[in-house]
Amino acid sequence: MQRNAANPSAPYTSFVALGDSFTEGMSDSLPDGTYRGWADLLAARLAARTPGFRYANLAVRGKLIGQIVEEQSRPAAAMGADLVTLVGGLNDVLRPKCDVAQVCALLEEAVTRLAPGCRTLVLMRSPGRRGPVLERFRPRMEQLFTHIDALAARHGAVVVDLFAADALGDPRMWAEDRLHLTAEGHRRVAEAVWQSLGHPPEYDWRAPLPPPVRPGWAARRGADVRFAREHLVPWISRRLTGRSSGDGRSPKRAELLPYEGCASER
Repeated sequence: MQRNAANPSAPYTSFVALGDSFTEGMSDSLPDGTYRGWADLLAARLAARTPGFRYANLAVRGKLIGQIVEEQSRPAAAMGADLVTLVGGLNDVLRPKCDVAQVCALLEEAVTRLAPGCRTLVLMRSPGRRGPVLERFRPRMEQLFTHIDALAARHGAVVVDLFAADALGDPRMWAEDRLHLTAEGHRRVAEAVWQSLGHPPEYDWRAPLPPPVRPGWAARRGADVRFAREHLVPWISRRLTGRSSGDGRSPKRAELLPYEGCASER
């Protein structure tokens, strides 16, 4: 479902993206080890339509909604971009202890700060990898999503409902860490936002994947062991020590500067 669809009659000249690892682009890896992601893909497509197009991406992996509000919303508002995307709060609601009402209040603070200064503000119902972990946190997510819808209605924002798309919940759209989308997942998110801005579809981003071929028992257990060793144990260690994967990291594009993109991003 798409709410408050934007009008593409006037091209966007600038774009600022706020958020966490989802907007930073993990795990859409480039050959040099950096991440691309849906926001870069969208920026490249917009830049192809508008000479001098400018783009900033303030997202940093691991950020909670309070950090996004404090560290990203003020600089983003000051940039005065035509288009702003804000995705946050999921890192909060997926933690064992979470005050969802406080998360919603902080998200509202960011929206109130950002909406008046941009032509289009895009919010999202974040995608989730289908499975028992997601079901455990679904009530919190639904509470957050309901609040996002209400904020969008009050502030004239666009909501892109990624959570409702079954294709983006398919485990094959998720990287080995089971937390971040693959390159194909990011490509589909970019198309979803592109369409939400009123542009004609280039393909069906909701199209289901081919029927899965279920791997054998040994392959499944091997994948579980690799996931636990390479991703789950480090994640638990960070939680126990109060560290974040984003500690000490700077945004990938901290300034609103001209962006050309490249052919592989379109």
